[in-house]
Amino acid sequence: MKPPASAPVWALLLGAAFWGVAWYPYRLLAATGLDGIWAAFLTYGVALVAGIAIFPREAARLRHAPAAAIVMGLAIGWSNLAYILGVLDGEVMRVLLLFYLAPLWTVPLAWLLLGEKLDMAGFVVIVLAFCGAMAMLWKPDLGVPWPTARGEWLGLAAGLLFALGNVLIRRLSTMTDAGKSIVIWAGVTIAAAADLPASALDPRTATAAAMTRPGLLAAVGVCLVAMSLALQYGLARMPATRAIVILLSELVVAALAAYFLAGEVLRPQDWIGGALIVAASVASGWLAAHPAERI
Repeated sequence: MKPPASAPVWALLLGAAFWGVAWYPYRLLAATGLDGIWAAFLTYGVALVAGIAIFPREAARLRHAPAAAIVMGLAIGWSNLAYILGVLDGEVMRVLLLFYLAPLWTVPLAWLLLGEKLDMAGFVVIVLAFCGAMAMLWKPDLGVPWPTARGEWLGLAAGLLFALGNVLIRRLSTMTDAGKSIVIWAGVTIAAAADLPASALDPRTATAAAMTRPGLLAAVGVCLVAMSLALQYGLARMPATRAIVILLSELVVAALAAYFLAGEVLRPQDWIGGALIVAASVASGWLAAHPAERI
Protein backbone atom coordinates (compact mmCIF):
# COMPACT_ATOMS: atom_id res chain seq x y z
CA MET A 1 0.00 0.00 0.00
CA LYS A 2 1.34 3.39 -0.99
CA PRO A 3 1.89 5.77 1.98
CA PRO A 4 -0.39 8.85 2.03
CA ALA A 5 0.96 12.11 0.62
CA SER A 6 1.04 13.56 4.13
CA ALA A 7 3.36 10.82 5.45
CA PRO A 8 6.60 12.85 5.01
CA VAL A 9 5.04 15.78 6.86
CA TRP A 10 3.99 13.59 9.79
CA ALA A 11 7.41 11.92 9.82
CA LEU A 12 9.16 15.28 10.16
CA LEU A 13 6.69 16.52 12.76
CA LEU A 14 7.15 13.40 14.89
CA GLY A 15 10.93 13.58 14.57
CA ALA A 16 10.97 17.27 15.50
CA ALA A 17 8.58 16.71 18.40
CA PHE A 18 10.83 14.00 19.81
CA TRP A 19 13.87 16.29 19.71
CA GLY A 20 11.82 18.99 21.37
CA VAL A 21 11.29 16.80 24.45
CA ALA A 22 14.39 14.57 24.23
CA TRP A 23 16.06 16.59 26.98
CA TYR A 24 13.45 15.55 29.55
CA PRO A 25 14.24 11.82 29.80
CA TYR A 26 17.92 12.71 30.17
CA ARG A 27 16.99 14.93 33.11
CA LEU A 28 14.97 12.05 34.56
CA LEU A 29 18.01 9.81 34.21
CA ALA A 30 20.18 12.49 35.83
CA ALA A 31 17.77 12.52 38.77
CA THR A 32 18.58 8.84 39.35
CA GLY A 33 22.28 9.68 39.54
CA LEU A 34 23.22 8.85 35.95
CA ASP A 35 25.13 11.78 34.45
CA GLY A 36 24.88 12.94 30.84
CA ILE A 37 28.01 11.18 29.61
CA TRP A 38 26.91 7.77 30.84
CA ALA A 39 23.31 8.38 29.73
CA ALA A 40 24.46 9.28 26.20
CA PHE A 41 26.77 6.25 26.08
CA LEU A 42 24.01 3.84 27.12
CA THR A 43 21.10 5.27 25.10
CA TYR A 44 23.07 5.65 21.89
CA GLY A 45 24.64 2.27 22.53
CA VAL A 46 21.12 0.82 22.51
CA ALA A 47 20.38 2.74 19.29
CA LEU A 48 23.58 1.44 17.70
CA VAL A 49 22.86 -2.19 18.59
CA ALA A 50 19.26 -1.85 17.38
CA GLY A 51 20.37 -0.17 14.16
CA ILE A 52 22.89 -2.89 13.35
CA ALA A 53 20.25 -5.54 14.04
CA ILE A 54 17.73 -3.82 11.76
CA PHE A 55 20.22 -3.01 8.96
CA PRO A 56 22.92 -5.72 9.08
CA ARG A 57 23.87 -5.32 5.42
CA GLU A 58 24.35 -1.57 5.79
CA ALA A 59 26.47 -2.16 8.89
CA ALA A 60 28.64 -4.65 6.98
CA ARG A 61 29.22 -2.13 4.18
CA LEU A 62 30.60 0.36 6.67
CA ARG A 63 33.84 -1.61 6.79
CA HIS A 64 34.70 0.26 3.60
CA ALA A 65 33.33 3.64 4.68
CA PRO A 66 35.39 6.67 3.55
CA ALA A 67 37.35 8.78 5.99
CA ALA A 68 34.81 11.59 5.62
CA ALA A 69 32.14 9.29 7.08
CA ILE A 70 34.26 8.65 10.17
CA VAL A 71 34.89 12.37 10.70
CA MET A 72 31.20 13.10 10.10
CA GLY A 73 30.13 10.51 12.66
CA LEU A 74 32.53 11.81 15.29
CA ALA A 75 31.59 15.45 14.64
CA ILE A 76 27.86 14.81 15.00
CA GLY A 77 28.65 12.38 17.82
CA TRP A 78 30.33 15.07 19.92
CA SER A 79 27.63 17.51 18.82
CA ASN A 80 24.87 15.32 20.26
CA LEU A 81 26.88 14.68 23.42
CA ALA A 82 27.47 18.42 23.88
CA TYR A 83 23.76 19.09 23.37
CA ILE A 84 22.77 16.49 25.99
CA LEU A 85 25.25 17.89 28.51
CA GLY A 86 24.12 21.42 27.67
CA VAL A 87 20.42 20.82 28.35
CA LEU A 88 21.32 19.13 31.62
CA ASP A 89 23.44 22.09 32.76
CA GLY A 90 21.59 25.06 31.25
CA GLU A 91 18.20 26.38 30.21
CA VAL A 92 16.68 24.18 27.51
CA MET A 93 15.58 26.89 25.08
CA ARG A 94 18.77 28.93 25.30
CA VAL A 95 20.88 25.85 24.62
CA LEU A 96 18.58 24.78 21.78
CA LEU A 97 18.53 28.21 20.14
CA LEU A 98 22.32 28.46 20.37
CA PHE A 99 22.48 25.01 18.79
CA TYR A 100 20.32 26.38 15.95
CA LEU A 101 23.17 28.75 15.11
CA ALA A 102 24.39 25.96 12.84
CA PRO A 103 23.72 28.10 9.69
CA LEU A 104 26.24 30.62 11.04
CA TRP A 105 28.94 27.96 10.88
CA THR A 106 27.66 26.03 7.84
CA VAL A 107 28.27 28.78 5.27
CA PRO A 108 31.99 29.35 6.02
CA LEU A 109 32.60 25.62 6.55
CA ALA A 110 31.03 24.83 3.16
CA TRP A 111 33.29 27.49 1.64
CA LEU A 112 36.41 26.05 3.28
CA LEU A 113 35.71 22.33 2.84
CA LEU A 114 33.55 22.15 -0.28
CA GLY A 115 34.64 25.24 -2.15
CA GLU A 116 31.10 26.64 -2.21
CA LYS A 117 30.95 30.33 -3.09
CA LEU A 118 30.39 32.70 -0.19
CA ASP A 119 28.00 35.11 -1.92
CA MET A 120 25.72 37.87 -0.69
CA ALA A 121 22.90 35.45 0.13
CA GLY A 122 25.19 33.35 2.30
CA PHE A 123 26.47 36.51 3.95
CA VAL A 124 22.88 37.51 4.84
CA VAL A 125 22.39 34.12 6.56
CA ILE A 126 25.54 34.68 8.60
CA VAL A 127 24.47 38.18 9.60
CA LEU A 128 21.00 37.02 10.71
CA ALA A 129 22.40 34.17 12.81
CA PHE A 130 25.17 36.34 14.23
CA CYS A 131 22.73 39.10 15.24
CA GLY A 132 20.51 36.48 16.88
CA ALA A 133 23.44 35.20 18.90
CA MET A 134 24.45 38.70 19.92
CA ALA A 135 20.92 39.47 21.12
CA MET A 136 20.70 36.29 23.18
CA LEU A 137 24.16 36.49 24.70
CA TRP A 138 24.24 40.21 25.44
CA LYS A 139 25.06 40.83 29.09
CA PRO A 140 24.51 44.49 30.09
CA ASP A 141 26.73 44.11 33.16
CA LEU A 142 29.61 42.82 31.05
CA GLY A 143 29.03 45.05 28.04
CA VAL A 144 29.81 42.19 25.65
CA PRO A 145 27.81 39.37 24.03
CA TRP A 146 29.58 36.35 25.46
CA PRO A 147 28.51 32.96 26.87
CA THR A 148 28.75 32.97 30.66
CA ALA A 149 27.40 29.52 31.48
CA ARG A 150 28.69 26.05 30.66
CA GLY A 151 25.37 25.14 29.04
CA GLU A 152 25.66 28.08 26.64
CA TRP A 153 29.17 27.08 25.60
CA LEU A 154 27.99 23.51 25.06
CA GLY A 155 25.07 24.73 22.93
CA LEU A 156 27.43 26.77 20.74
CA ALA A 157 29.86 23.87 20.43
CA ALA A 158 27.03 21.47 19.54
CA GLY A 159 25.85 23.76 16.73
CA LEU A 160 29.36 24.17 15.33
CA LEU A 161 30.07 20.44 15.33
CA PHE A 162 26.64 19.68 13.87
CA ALA A 163 27.32 22.13 11.04
CA LEU A 164 30.66 20.42 10.35
CA GLY A 165 28.96 17.03 10.25
CA ASN A 166 26.25 18.27 7.89
CA VAL A 167 28.82 19.76 5.52
CA LEU A 168 30.68 16.44 5.43
CA ILE A 169 27.41 14.57 4.79
CA ARG A 170 27.27 16.34 1.40
CA ARG A 171 30.40 14.40 0.44
CA LEU A 172 28.76 11.08 1.27
CA SER A 173 26.24 10.89 -1.56
CA THR A 174 26.97 7.19 -2.12
CA MET A 175 26.01 6.22 1.44
CA THR A 176 22.43 5.27 2.30
CA ASP A 177 20.44 7.02 5.02
CA ALA A 178 20.60 3.88 7.15
CA GLY A 179 24.38 3.73 6.77
CA LYS A 180 24.76 7.37 7.80
CA SER A 181 22.49 6.80 10.80
CA ILE A 182 24.56 3.86 12.00
CA VAL A 183 27.71 5.97 11.66
CA ILE A 184 26.11 8.76 13.72
CA TRP A 185 24.88 6.41 16.44
CA ALA A 186 28.36 4.91 16.60
CA GLY A 187 29.86 8.41 16.67
CA VAL A 188 27.85 9.45 19.72
CA THR A 189 28.63 6.16 21.47
CA ILE A 190 32.35 6.57 20.78
CA ALA A 191 32.34 10.25 21.79
CA ALA A 192 30.62 9.41 25.08
CA ALA A 193 32.97 6.47 25.69
CA ALA A 194 35.98 8.74 25.14
CA ASP A 195 34.58 11.16 27.71
CA LEU A 196 33.74 8.54 30.35
CA PRO A 197 37.02 9.23 32.24
CA ALA A 198 35.70 12.79 32.78
CA SER A 199 32.58 11.45 34.47
CA ALA A 200 32.39 11.54 38.24
CA LEU A 201 30.82 8.06 38.17
CA ASP A 202 32.75 4.82 38.12
CA PRO A 203 31.33 1.93 36.06
CA ARG A 204 29.83 0.18 39.09
CA THR A 205 28.01 3.30 40.31
CA ALA A 206 26.83 4.13 36.79
CA THR A 207 25.52 0.59 36.30
CA ALA A 208 23.64 0.73 39.58
CA ALA A 209 22.06 4.06 38.60
CA ALA A 210 21.16 2.75 35.14
CA MET A 211 19.46 -0.32 36.61
CA THR A 212 16.99 1.91 38.46
CA ARG A 213 15.45 2.98 35.11
CA PRO A 214 16.39 0.28 32.54
CA GLY A 215 13.08 0.66 30.71
CA LEU A 216 13.63 4.39 30.24
CA LEU A 217 17.14 3.83 28.88
CA ALA A 218 15.90 1.24 26.40
CA ALA A 219 12.92 3.40 25.39
CA VAL A 220 15.14 6.41 24.67
CA GLY A 221 17.49 4.27 22.57
CA VAL A 222 14.61 2.82 20.53
CA CYS A 223 13.09 6.29 20.09
CA LEU A 224 16.43 7.58 18.80
CA VAL A 225 16.32 4.95 16.05
CA ALA A 226 12.69 5.69 15.19
CA MET A 227 13.33 9.46 15.21
CA SER A 228 16.34 9.17 12.89
CA LEU A 229 14.48 6.99 10.41
CA ALA A 230 11.42 9.29 10.51
CA LEU A 231 13.50 12.38 9.84
CA GLN A 232 15.37 10.76 6.98
CA TYR A 233 12.14 9.51 5.44
CA GLY A 234 10.65 12.98 5.53
CA LEU A 235 13.76 14.85 4.41
CA ALA A 236 14.22 12.55 1.41
CA ARG A 237 10.67 13.20 0.20
CA MET A 238 10.13 16.90 0.85
CA PRO A 239 11.65 20.14 -0.51
CA ALA A 240 14.21 21.69 1.84
CA THR A 241 12.21 24.92 2.11
CA ARG A 242 9.18 23.09 3.53
CA ALA A 243 11.26 20.69 5.61
CA ILE A 244 13.15 23.42 7.49
CA VAL A 245 9.90 25.17 8.45
CA ILE A 246 8.39 21.92 9.73
CA LEU A 247 11.55 21.04 11.65
CA LEU A 248 11.43 24.41 13.40
CA SER A 249 8.34 23.08 15.19
CA GLU A 250 10.92 21.50 17.48
CA LEU A 251 11.43 24.95 19.02
CA VAL A 252 7.71 25.28 19.77
CA VAL A 253 7.56 21.83 21.36
CA ALA A 254 10.73 22.52 23.34
CA ALA A 255 9.45 25.90 24.56
CA LEU A 256 6.17 24.40 25.78
CA ALA A 257 7.92 21.41 27.35
CA ALA A 258 10.51 23.62 29.07
CA TYR A 259 7.75 25.82 30.49
CA PHE A 260 5.45 23.05 31.73
CA LEU A 261 8.05 20.46 32.72
CA ALA A 262 10.89 22.64 33.96
CA GLY A 263 9.28 26.02 34.66
CA GLU A 264 11.70 27.81 32.32
CA VAL A 265 10.70 31.17 30.78
CA LEU A 266 12.57 33.01 28.04
CA ARG A 267 13.59 36.65 28.41
CA PRO A 268 12.50 39.22 25.76
CA GLN A 269 16.03 39.32 24.33
CA ASP A 270 15.92 35.53 23.95
CA TRP A 271 12.73 35.82 21.88
CA ILE A 272 14.35 38.48 19.66
CA GLY A 273 17.53 36.49 19.23
CA GLY A 274 15.57 33.30 18.66
CA ALA A 275 13.48 34.95 15.93
CA LEU A 276 16.65 36.04 14.10
CA ILE A 277 18.16 32.57 14.40
CA VAL A 278 14.96 30.99 13.10
CA ALA A 279 15.02 33.44 10.16
CA ALA A 280 18.60 32.39 9.42
CA SER A 281 17.60 28.71 9.49
CA VAL A 282 14.68 29.32 7.11
CA ALA A 283 16.89 31.34 4.78
CA SER A 284 19.56 28.64 4.85
CA GLY A 285 17.00 25.98 3.89
CA TRP A 286 15.63 28.15 1.09
CA LEU A 287 19.11 28.74 -0.34
CA ALA A 288 19.85 25.01 -0.24
CA ALA A 289 16.74 24.37 -2.32
CA HIS A 290 17.28 27.29 -4.75
CA PRO A 291 21.02 27.47 -5.46
CA ALA A 292 20.43 29.01 -8.88
CA GLU A 293 18.53 31.94 -7.37
CA ARG A 294 21.28 33.05 -5.00
CA ILE A 295 22.36 36.67 -5.17
